[in-house]
Amino acid sequence: MIFSNLSNKLHNILKNISERGRLTSENIGNTLRQVRIALLEADVALPVIEKFIQEIKNIALNKEINKNLTPGQEFIKIVHNELINIIGSTQSELIYSKNSPTIIFLVGPQGSGKTTTIGKLGKYLKNKHAKNVLTISIDFHRPAALKQLEYLAKKAGIDFFNVQELNNNAEILIQSAIQKAKLKHDIVLIDTAGIMHTNLKMIQKIQQLQNIFRPSETLYVIDSMMGQDAINNIKTFSNTLSLTGIILTKLDGDARGGVALSARYITKKPIKFIGTGEHVDQLEIFSPKILAQKILGMHDIFSLIKQVEHQVSKIKKQKKTFLDKKNKTFNLNDFLSHLSQIKKIGGIKTVMHQLSKTSQYADCANENINDKLFTKMEAIIKSMTIQERNNPSIIKSSRKKRIAFGSGTKVQDINILLKRFYDTEKIMKQIKNKGLIKTMQKIKNLIPFRPRKN
Repeated sequence: MIFSNLSNKLHNILKNISERGRLTSENIGNTLRQVRIALLEADVALPVIEKFIQEIKNIALNKEINKNLTPGQEFIKIVHNELINIIGSTQSELIYSKNSPTIIFLVGPQGSGKTTTIGKLGKYLKNKHAKNVLTISIDFHRPAALKQLEYLAKKAGIDFFNVQELNNNAEILIQSAIQKAKLKHDIVLIDTAGIMHTNLKMIQKIQQLQNIFRPSETLYVIDSMMGQDAINNIKTFSNTLSLTGIILTKLDGDARGGVALSARYITKKPIKFIGTGEHVDQLEIFSPKILAQKILGMHDIFSLIKQVEHQVSKIKKQKKTFLDKKNKTFNLNDFLSHLSQIKKIGGIKTVMHQLSKTSQYADCANENINDKLFTKMEAIIKSMTIQERNNPSIIKSSRKKRIAFGSGTKVQDINILLKRFYDTEKIMKQIKNKGLIKTMQKIKNLIPFRPRKN
């Protein structure tokens, strides 16, 4: 992947700080210096880097740490969120005209992949949005452009406007295509000539066509593998044309990828699609969150943090309800609820495995944790009567036999469950305002492990 080198560097940098018990100006400063170097080596534009680093520093030094995450994990979350702000905080949909057909221009430098992207975008609109698409090329400077677009249109199953018998006049060609499209097409995709930022005459010609036809979208297509030279192209196109969005191509390559991180910040326009291969079906809607996680090389950790934060809020509400009732006794219904919440987070094995990548739980994650025992404990509790759940002390020998029979378990399993319940009951009296991490440290010995085989 294009960001593999940058991803590896950032992953290692952030892994070091994720293990920190405290965030200080010193370790934050050291980390951000390393991040800065990694971004410079990836050809990210300097103004983008400076903005990115400053925002992280300001937030990290003034933010209150979430009790449910380690300081290191909180820092990673800040980096992740700021990276999303740089490349775009939300997904951006295509803008359609109220009056058919919708006109879309694709512009950009030569070799950026505009013509291939026309075919991909046409297929996407046809398959995903049931649109009838007509394509046209006004690239008169590249003789093979028409044949290439005709081939791609056929492969994508969309229509191609054959203009060989017409004069090389872009305005006449576009007008003719629009008139034809009014009969049965929803969208007209227009492939423009590849232009370098120094060819102001050609850029101004596209500007004139914009003023005449008022396209709903003018999408700037950029090769993600280009280096710093691409920044000048981006600035010129952005300053001259009314761009509405960006399409990043060749994200399956192995270049440094800095231009992909710089494009949105420089143009202030959203990235709408990414090309991930050469085939006509390899075009994806751009997701800032997914790309940010891939760049940081910590997709699994961010998924876990999101799950934990969501479920912890539920756990806190349940705990608060229990603790607010002074006369309330912790019972097996409460214990069952806590087991269910742990399973919703993804199972204790998943939680411990993911936390072990960036925290002190490596030893615990290596244990042979058995999620199936959670299911067994749930079955046991659900085989009890309401009276037994509310008052576990009445569960004696005869009741244990009945519960074991009803749950398909053994009396020994009932005894193990009750021991864990009573241990948890003691802890519940002590954890009034403590976060998830501290709570997990206390219940570490209560996690059901499968006995090791000697």
